[in-house]
Amino acid sequence: MPLLKQLTLFDNPVEGSPDLKLSRSGTFVDNMSLPIHRWFRYSAGFAASWVEEVLLEWRIQPGQFVLDPFAGSGTVPVVCDSIGINSIGVEAHPLVARICKAKLLWECDPIQVRSFAAEVLKYAQDQKPNVSSYPQLIQRSFDTEALATLDSLKSAWSSLQDSSPESELVWLALTSILRPTSRAGTAQWQYILPNRTKKNVIHPLLAFQQQVETIKSDIRCMQARAKRSRAEIIAGDARAFASSMPQKVDAVITSPPYANNYDYADALRFEMTFWGDVTGWGDIHETVRKYLIVSSSQHSSRERLKASDLLGSDAVEPIRNELAVVMDQLAKVREAHGGKKPYHTMIGAYCRDISLVLRQLRIACKPESRMCWVIGDSAPYGVYCPIEKWIGELAMAAGFKQYHFDKLRDRNIKWKNRKHRVPLKEGLLWIEG
Repeated sequence: MPLLKQLTLFDNPVEGSPDLKLSRSGTFVDNMSLPIHRWFRYSAGFAASWVEEVLLEWRIQPGQFVLDPFAGSGTVPVVCDSIGINSIGVEAHPLVARICKAKLLWECDPIQVRSFAAEVLKYAQDQKPNVSSYPQLIQRSFDTEALATLDSLKSAWSSLQDSSPESELVWLALTSILRPTSRAGTAQWQYILPNRTKKNVIHPLLAFQQQVETIKSDIRCMQARAKRSRAEIIAGDARAFASSMPQKVDAVITSPPYANNYDYADALRFEMTFWGDVTGWGDIHETVRKYLIVSSSQHSSRERLKASDLLGSDAVEPIRNELAVVMDQLAKVREAHGGKKPYHTMIGAYCRDISLVLRQLRIACKPESRMCWVIGDSAPYGVYCPIEKWIGELAMAAGFKQYHFDKLRDRNIKWKNRKHRVPLKEGLLWIEG
């Protein structure tokens, strides 16, 4: 059974006989065979089966509440719906939050979904596509005929959309087929590569019809298992969500952005560009990135963050001395690199933001709550950052009682093109109280 993965290629699981929580944590790829989870493939995530096992081991019962402050495409809320547990998800990326909300519309009549999709297909036949209006990223990623078909479907949906559940599900169907119908290659972390072409490309009409049928079938499957959705999604900032919470929670399962310079804001630029939410990379910061916790050098650079301000924040006080040493090392090391990336302020801002999230969680969680964070450490420019230890210490300072870390696997030991030789790890950070 493969182990959990988020945005990296990991190997070498921990030796010995790990318990159930460790050995079956899985990857989001595992979810692509599961109803509803498979409606949209998102690179950041963990296995739904593992989430269910943790909730069962914790003996979370109907009437209790589970929270994911970094809800992503909705693995935790969908799992909770399937077993009749109340859940709350917080997601700051506007498109990802919309996808998550759409996945929770499974109470919808599947016949209505098919009917709305049929209307879109019919209306699309009369549309005059305008492929020249798309930015170069989109034009270079599709054959002209495929883009014309997708544009007609988009125009038809835009004319018919009425904010109904079936309308949103058809929007999700169209959004989810963009990559399978594109000729462009995809890098490991969902970055689109227009200069690389792939062999297997599906025609948009076939892909759309197949996806609608999948949604219809999965709705029936979910409705046979559960009566209604018990999830609420807050489209907002994990650093300031507690005041929006309808209820204190009993458990938290989450995986925050890693401090690995991956630009989470850019992950779905392809989809956002197609829908006109952004016109290019330059729009991403104001539209998405500024609402996310800092985890990339692009973010810290754009915000013009200063090390002195970050270290002066009371949010990092519990780890200030250790953090200052690491930030100072990074500030010096960067001068020897051509890019001179501001990893020192990225790490400082990341810790500050994670601390703010933990303070919100302390407000949102009941006194005897449990949390599990899927997390990995970091070593930008080869300078090691004990992220899991720092998060644990920040959690204690926020008012939680104890923490421990279970290593899942070693990282940074396989890739030939890795930037440094510092051994890294990924695992589960358990926080209680």
